[in-house]
Order: sequence, then C-alpha cells, then structure tokens
Amino acid sequence: MKTLSFGVRLILVGLLTVAATAAESNYGEALDKTFMFFEAQRSGKLPSDGRVKWRGNSGLEDGSLQNVDLVGGYYDAGDHVKFGLPMAFSVTMLAWGTIEYRKEIANLNQMGHTLWAIRWGTDYFIKAHTQPNVLWAQVGDGNSDHYCWERAEDMTTPRTAFKLDQGHPGSDLAGETAAALAASSMAFKPYNSSYSDLLLVHAKQLFSFADRFRGLYDDSIPSAKSFYKSSGYSDELLWAAAWLFRATGEEQYLKYVVDNGAYMGGTGLAVKEFSWDNKYAGVQILLSKVLTEKKGGAYASTLKQYQAKADYFACACLQKNDGYNVQLTPGGLMYVHEWNNMQYASAAAFLLAVYSDYLSAANAKLACPDGQVQPHEILGFAKSQADYILGHNPKSMSYMVGYGPKYPTHVHHRGASIASITVLPSTVSCIQGFDAWYRRPEADPNVIHGALVGGPDQNDNFNDERSYYEQTEPTFSASAPLVGLFSKLESLYGNIRPNSKGPTTNNQPTQTYHRLQTPVPSSTPSGEPVKFVHSITSKWNVGKTEYYRHKVTMKNMSQKPVTDVKLVVEELTGPIWGLSATGVRNTYELPQWLRVLEPGSECSFVYVQGGPQAKVSLLSYQYH
Repeated sequence: MKTLSFGVRLILVGLLTVAATAAESNYGEALDKTFMFFEAQRSGKLPSDGRVKWRGNSGLEDGSLQNVDLVGGYYDAGDHVKFGLPMAFSVTMLAWGTIEYRKEIANLNQMGHTLWAIRWGTDYFIKAHTQPNVLWAQVGDGNSDHYCWERAEDMTTPRTAFKLDQGHPGSDLAGETAAALAASSMAFKPYNSSYSDLLLVHAKQLFSFADRFRGLYDDSIPSAKSFYKSSGYSDELLWAAAWLFRATGEEQYLKYVVDNGAYMGGTGLAVKEFSWDNKYAGVQILLSKVLTEKKGGAYASTLKQYQAKADYFACACLQKNDGYNVQLTPGGLMYVHEWNNMQYASAAAFLLAVYSDYLSAANAKLACPDGQVQPHEILGFAKSQADYILGHNPKSMSYMVGYGPKYPTHVHHRGASIASITVLPSTVSCIQGFDAWYRRPEADPNVIHGALVGGPDQNDNFNDERSYYEQTEPTFSASAPLVGLFSKLESLYGNIRPNSKGPTTNNQPTQTYHRLQTPVPSSTPSGEPVKFVHSITSKWNVGKTEYYRHKVTMKNMSQKPVTDVKLVVEELTGPIWGLSATGVRNTYELPQWLRVLEPGSECSFVYVQGGPQAKVSLLSYQYH
C-alpha cells in the first residue's frame, strides 16, 4: 500500500462533513435526559408520576391577581419568570421535531414524554389566550425575580401577569404562539384529533391578532426588554403563516408568505442564526419543503427566493459560503453569541438535520459558493454539534448535565443549587439563598438531568461556576430542538456498543438499545482508488503555540463503489473529527452511516494540532 504523508495542523472541526466517533454518543440516553429537564422546568401542580423528585408544586396562584388562571407552563431558565416568547418558540421546536421524526420517537418509546412536554406548554397557552385579541404574555417580573435566590416552591417575588391586547400589541409573541399551536396541532393530530382542532382554532385567532394589531411585545411589556428583547416581528408573522399553511393546507397562508416575502424580509434577509428571536432561517427552510415537494404552483418563483436564503444559512454553517460563514470555535462548535451560545448551536443543528432530510427526499444537493454539498454532509455537520454537546470537545466535557462521566456541577439554576423541599422542608428565604446556596463552593445538591448549559466561549474554555451564568445557565429554548435532533441521530446510529444500557435516572427502569453491526470483510484488493486532497483553512495562536485547522478530502476516483476504507493516522496530537476509531491504535474508518463511497463522491475529515505534521496512510479498502 502507498503511504501518503501530509502536514496537518489545525483547530477543531469546521467544515466537517462527516461526524466522528459515531458509536460513542448515546443519543437515546441524551434524549431521555432532555425530557427530564423539561419536567424540572414545569410550573404549576406537578403530576404524581413525575420523575424529577426534587421538584414540587409552584406558582399555584399565577394570574389570580388579574382574575385569570395562568397556572402551568414552563420557567425559561434558572429563574422563575414565565416568559412567553422563548416558551412558545420552545414548544414550536418540540412540535416540529415530533412532526418530522414521529416514527423515530415512537420507535424509541418516547412519544408519551414528547406529547406531554408539548401539552404542558399548549395547555398554558390556551389558558393565556382568554379572548381572540388578548394573550397573557408573561408571569413574573425579571428584575424582582433576580433579586432573590430561592426555590420555585418558596417563591416570594411578585407574580405580576402582563397581557397583550389591541391597545398593547405584540405581533412577535402572538405570532410565535400561533406558530407553536399550529405545529402542535399537527403533532397531536394522530393521537387526539379534538385537541388538535382546538389548538388550530387558537392558532388562527392569534395569527389574526398578531397581524391586525402590529407592534413589538416588549414595547407593551417594557420589563421584558432586559431579558428577551425582540429584534422585530416580521419573521414571526411569516413563521406563523408558514406553520398555518403546513397545518391546514389553506392557500391563504401560503399567499401571505409570498405576498409579504420581500416586505417582511423573508426573501431578502440572509441570516446566520436561528433562535427564539430570529426565525428567518426556520421560515426559509420550512417553505423550502413546499418547493422541494413541487407544491409551490404559481408561487414557485418566490419560494425559490426563500430557498436561496435557506441555502445561505446552511452553507454558512458548513463553512462553504465564500467566507461569510458562521464562526466556529477551535473545537468545532458554532459560536454565535457570548451569552448562552449553546441555544444557537442546538437550534441550527436541528434545522440542518431537517433540511438535509428535505433535500434528500427531493434527491437534491445544496449548492454553495464553495461547492456542492450532499444532504448527508449537512447531517454530518449537525451531528458534529450534537457530539460536541455530549462530550466530543477539547474539554471532554458534556454540556448536558447528568450525561457522561464529566458534566457541569455548579449550574446557574435556583432549584438545582438548593436542597430539595423534600429534604429541607423549611423555607429558604430570598437573601438566605444567596448566602447559603448560591455562593456555596460544593456541587449542586440536585442533578438537573438533561439541562443544556450555555456552554464554552469562543476558544472552548468553560467555567463551571454558578456566577458565570453566561456559560452555566440552562434554557428551555436551548434544549427543545434536541428532541428532534437526538431522535434522528439515534435512529441512524443507534447505540452499537454490545449490551449497552440507555437512560437510568431517578430509579426509573433501564431502557436498552440494540443495533446490529455489519460484518467487516477481511480481504484487501490491490490498487488504490482513493485520492486525498488536503488544505489548511485557518490558523491562530494560543500563547506561543500556532495551530491550524486542516481539512482532508477523500474522493473515490474509481468506477466502482468502495467500502471498508481504513486509514492510519500517525503522530496525531490533537482531536480528529469525521472518522470513527476502530479500537486499533491509530486506525480509523468511515462513520457507520457512510460505509460506502460511491464513484466520484467524496467525504471529508478534519483535525487540529500544533507542532509536527500528522502522517496519514491508506491501510485497506474493499470494492463493493
């Protein structure tokens, strides 16, 4: 065999089109723990069969001062305000994941947890929508809430409720709530048609309210500006209409997004983030499905403009957008904002997984300025973000609490950081919480399983301290997209470790996942059909050490499919992404989902290191 040597010094993943160590991430376990976090964030009267035993009832008088029942819903993060905008976005993401990956979720026996997670939010939205043009948008005041460090069960801060109406509009929040209810109606349709119909009635009314009485919700509720300030409402109006079209099939909603595409920015704005505040990429990808399914009809030309912006977002994530790319940390994590960056990475990863499915179903490719991208490459990048979250990163730290051997233990979360009311029945007062628990150097007394914390900074550094809330506070909106993403990845890769066991939390029954592994032929024919092309795409310094990000592309130059490709990578001192370890020292193979390299096709892997070059050689392969 011919040995190929080349210099590779690099930062951690960027343009990784194939994800690494597929067998090591247990997506099924991570999925189950994510549902645990949703349970920990519940407000209201908790069911007796809840799995988070350190939580108790809370907020049972919410809305009483205004003579309206606002009990229920979710706390947004480590505090106890019920902010409507991120809550509604989170429910939309839960419902979208359920719609796209219904079969996968059902096969994992997680549909019950999924629908309950959605319904805990939608039941609250129905309560909050007391009249066609009235929506109770928030319970609790962020400023007073942040003066106290206390358990939800001990709350002493004001539970003031704030509403939107014709004189106090909030098109962004009402539009997002309409989207959440429309998407949820689709999620519930096969299981509870009457509830599905009810959700759709509220969704239509809320969209009409949002569209007719326009304004920013935080102009009507100024106390929200310091916490969830809205950048605009045009994206939410398009988002709601797109979801109503998908839920109802009624042409009026498709006509709305087409007629308002230019005016509201849907066909003109190219974005590099997707979040509770910015829905443009979601709208653009959601409408691309209409086009790829050839259902656009007379609206096809405008839908193509939407898809062009969807392509911009995907290309920017995959670092193939002619330099106008999403920033990546040296470890390969999408880095969008300093504060709770993980929410942007998780949302984008889910969106890319969905888009890869849309393109794959249409037998289409992603056309980027830097070259065409196969749908499986888009999914590979999405997977890289999931793997980073679950511990495949420079710190070997799982940023999902309770998952893996190493995870944050000083989470910026009141309930997790204070002894449970079942252990310490006496009230923990507002200031006492700061003195006795917030500043406590020990680990949290309660493990908040499944919480996705804010995550590391742009250099992959992480401070596991409660006071460093930018990095250690979890949010509902960060975790919600993971349901669809983990379900998709678990269905593809499974948990192929022999007799491996899935989630075991709070004395719940153990769930075991099984997946057969394809036998590996031992023969190796002569000749080498694989061509390697490498490039250094970025460099930087940490102290006096210079690092490079290096991309290696393997292309099948033969006329036959090639399988069982094995590589030897020697003198590697940094992490490698895009190949799976074989268990044999320095030997790697293609990921489970890309065992066959078709004629003319290619895949890529990346690695990062400083100092001497790594040496790569082709060890063996097999004609398929």
